[in-house]
Amino acid sequence: MTEGYPQCVEFLQWALPRLGLRWGGFRKVRRQVCRRLRRRCAELGLPDFAAYQAYLERQPGEWTVLESLTHITISRFNRDRSAFAFLASDVLPALAARGADALRVWSAGCASGEEAYTLAITWRLRLAADFPAVRIRILATDVDDAMLTRARRACYPPGSLRELHEAWHAVAFVERDGQRCVRDEFTQAVTLARHDIRSAPPVGPFDLVMCRNLAFTYFDVEGQHAAAARLAGVVRPGGALVLGKHETLPAGVEAFEPWSDAERIYRRTAGIRMIPSLGSPAAECSPSSPINPVSAPSAASTRSDDSS
Repeated sequence: MTEGYPQCVEFLQWALPRLGLRWGGFRKVRRQVCRRLRRRCAELGLPDFAAYQAYLERQPGEWTVLESLTHITISRFNRDRSAFAFLASDVLPALAARGADALRVWSAGCASGEEAYTLAITWRLRLAADFPAVRIRILATDVDDAMLTRARRACYPPGSLRELHEAWHAVAFVERDGQRCVRDEFTQAVTLARHDIRSAPPVGPFDLVMCRNLAFTYFDVEGQHAAAARLAGVVRPGGALVLGKHETLPAGVEAFEPWSDAERIYRRTAGIRMIPSLGSPAAECSPSSPINPVSAPSAASTRSDDSS
């Protein structure tokens, strides 16, 4: 294939709306997606994006493949440090002080697990001593099986830790084969599962939901409203929802109010009915159908490079 990015952009502007996605969210990551699309065209023996468009119109099953090629996986520990700092100083203490014996967290779109493990590390090293009766239980989900495999291995290149407090590196990680592997005592707080944010949510309620750089970046307006409704259904009143630094909730969403405008952290408002999720609210953090759970291994398990 000899076509360049302008032709790919034209193709994406045609295809993304048909997937319920918005071109504006992909503008900065278009080259990553276009490289994947060019490889897919080569696999199919198609000469250009026009031929791929025609192929999609003849083969409806290819849309599922195309959708998988649009998944963006940019992840590292303590990404957006100020957001994690606010969580540690304000949000997590407020949630833990409510008196429950467990703090339930959902990391939606967890990619290779850095966000979930950052929360587990932050809780254990900074907050657990202040709340000895409270344990944190983190459900980390993603639709991409390859990402979940990396998260399950819990081993990362050193660069992935560059925004994490340096003093925590030796405490929370062991070095093996040039990678930094999360120690068992931190992975034990995390349950990994396959889940598509566009499907029914896991069993709630949750005290904290992290949905960063996902639905409110890439979904179209209708999809964003649907995602907001599902999230509102599983965040307990007074609980927190965290978005990406450049994301906002769509207009008309009344189930959340700002907790920190600067950090894009919202508080679940009281008095607005929660939408039931699947299963019993008292259920453990193990996800229910249609989510497929996988377990996080010890740091001694097989590892792979954390490349995107």
